[in-house]
Amino acid sequence: MTHVITLCEYGSLTTAAVDPSFEQHTVTPSAFNFLCDFMSKHKKSGASLLHLESHVALRLDSYVGIIETPCGTTLEILPKHVKKFVEAPEENILRARKVLFQMLAAVLDLPKPRDSTVSHIELAKMPLHEWVMAQFLATLDALIKHGVRHDYQNIEAEERFLRGQLDVSKQLRQPIGRQHFFQIRHDIYSANRPENRLLQSALHKVAKHTKQHQRLSQELLHRFIGIPQSSNHKRDFGQWQDTRLMAHYKSIKPWCELILGERMPWAVHGLTQGMSYLFPMETLFEKYVEVSLRKQLPVGWRLTAQANSKYLCSHKNEGIFALRPDFVLTDGKTKYVLDAKWKLLDTCESIETSKYGISQSDFYQMFAYGHKYLSGHGDLVMIYPKCEGFEQAIEQPFCFSEGLKLWVVPCDLEEASVIWPEGLVMGFVAGVN
Repeated sequence: MTHVITLCEYGSLTTAAVDPSFEQHTVTPSAFNFLCDFMSKHKKSGASLLHLESHVALRLDSYVGIIETPCGTTLEILPKHVKKFVEAPEENILRARKVLFQMLAAVLDLPKPRDSTVSHIELAKMPLHEWVMAQFLATLDALIKHGVRHDYQNIEAEERFLRGQLDVSKQLRQPIGRQHFFQIRHDIYSANRPENRLLQSALHKVAKHTKQHQRLSQELLHRFIGIPQSSNHKRDFGQWQDTRLMAHYKSIKPWCELILGERMPWAVHGLTQGMSYLFPMETLFEKYVEVSLRKQLPVGWRLTAQANSKYLCSHKNEGIFALRPDFVLTDGKTKYVLDAKWKLLDTCESIETSKYGISQSDFYQMFAYGHKYLSGHGDLVMIYPKCEGFEQAIEQPFCFSEGLKLWVVPCDLEEASVIWPEGLVMGFVAGVN
């Protein structure tokens, strides 16, 4: 029987008996051992997913998503986007889950199903993997009602009867004793095409792992009888057609890619156990900020993500140590350099002792960006998530020099918008406000 444990990022797991909460929980020894092996496997590839604190305790890193263990434990990891949790654990979970759903939907450009029988309140109560599967099934149900796309396929076969077109060259080469068989070619009208094979693969995976939507998944499997599963996901996704006749397939493709693990090269996925995938929260936040900025982008402005045209220094006429700010924003005359940071600040704390929680290394990084991308004159922006201690932009900038200033602003995760300070009124921000 599946047991779902919901934790926030940086939460702790232990085999010892503890009071379960959004920040700590007890797991079985078998699940603990699997997570240790899981950690070791991905640590070799550079992904630090978990930290072993003792022989009975693990601490999660800054990843969110789902891990399913062979023993039936499902670990749901949600973002920690508030500093202080309310007393009701269920409210913490619903709030964090809603934010994660919204961020994933925006970053992966996931469409809403047209005819969903599941309300938004019920969706928020589902674990992440059940939410994904519910959205996929609802979208697939609407697609089938619209009509599964068929296509003609050319078949070459050897038959006892003549059908279609005779392959004369092959027929003349028939050996003695088999001349009564016909080498023929003919077309069949079949639903066996790349898009349907991928949907069949995703549907089988959902039917195998869903606990809350078994009835609908089995009904859809019955309607998809006769279509084989995809043997090569990458090849079939490459052959997916986006023509006018396939327009009603457009909304199902992102869900199919998400379930089959072909849409997240920056995420950890591909595990053999269940619906497991993890998203690095820093990358997810960065991509979410990009979506938010593009929504606010005035006409005439261009946003470049992950610019890499500048280097920290050069050696033998070659650039050394590439500088890659998250975003460069320009209208051809004015330029801004922006960087997204997944960290909770607190502007109520003392600037002398805590620096609001901003790290010194981030200041050094932005200083280098300012000199290389802005020639030491202009405006830099660091974007952090909005939280209880950081609801408005810091009105006074941090000045590196008279002409180079650094602004620190929040991004409202629920509204998908960057909150700009009143002091930054020129150029891009003036166009937004």
